[in-house]
Amino acid sequence: MFNRFILLPIFVLYCALPTLSHAQEQSTESSSADASDILFSLEKADESQQPSSGTLFTASAQFGFLYLTGNTRSADIKTGLDLRFERGLWRSFFIFDLLVKKTETETQISDDELHKELETTDQKWSISSQTNYTLDAANQNYIYGSVFYEENRFSGFDSQASMSTGWGRRWFENKTTSFDADIGPGFKRDVTQVTTEEKTAGLTSKTQDTLILQAQANYIKKINEHIEFKQSFTVKHAIEVGQNSIYKAESSITSKLIDSLQLKVNFVIDYNSKVDDDKENLNTETSVVLIYSF
Repeated sequence: MFNRFILLPIFVLYCALPTLSHAQEQSTESSSADASDILFSLEKADESQQPSSGTLFTASAQFGFLYLTGNTRSADIKTGLDLRFERGLWRSFFIFDLLVKKTETETQISDDELHKELETTDQKWSISSQTNYTLDAANQNYIYGSVFYEENRFSGFDSQASMSTGWGRRWFENKTTSFDADIGPGFKRDVTQVTTEEKTAGLTSKTQDTLILQAQANYIKKINEHIEFKQSFTVKHAIEVGQNSIYKAESSITSKLIDSLQLKVNFVIDYNSKVDDDKENLNTETSVVLIYSF
């Protein structure tokens, strides 16, 4: 299933690209830079740097690290990769995120001996991918297909995955601000974790499949030529009563340090409507990372 989720948007893009004729590329060359894309920045690439083929590929990597020693020891690592591809009326992206946290724990071996070691207290990784096709460049309407997969060791789920397709539009845009939103039906699969007691009793993980209504919105504001603010919302509402729904909000401020290096402060709110009794519905994440574009 993991492979299917990754390959779906790439397969859609591969099949659709050959259908773009040379005439279409010429007629949309001036307007495609303004085609709406829910997760693309306002900042457009310099036309003088665009390849003659009309294809644009960008990539960036982020990394944050914190290691403490002394009375207590801990280590935190956050890293990720962001790939984006544009050709004519098509826009695609692929994002990978990884977070690992280790905290020192103490184990009493004897009355006068204490064993200390770093134990993993948080670990999760996720991938998300989306492909957009602009229907009407003048009105900035588009259709999209998206997939998502996450494994979070301490969330109560072995994995969470979803896929969706639908319609979207860039509702507002000027030189410094844009607002995009899309909506469509989809499918979500949650695989629950098994506790030690449940394993002892011979129980296995449960797979919960449900249809969802997915809605996304993205607001971008360029404060000045060096600082950009982004706010996004994602809702994956389960159609069936009693199934888990996901609500996520992400805020970030990115500041350019040099041409290819940026500093990003990010805050994420992640809410699952139905979790185990010993888990929290609401999780938050605050991070500061360096982003290198290449």
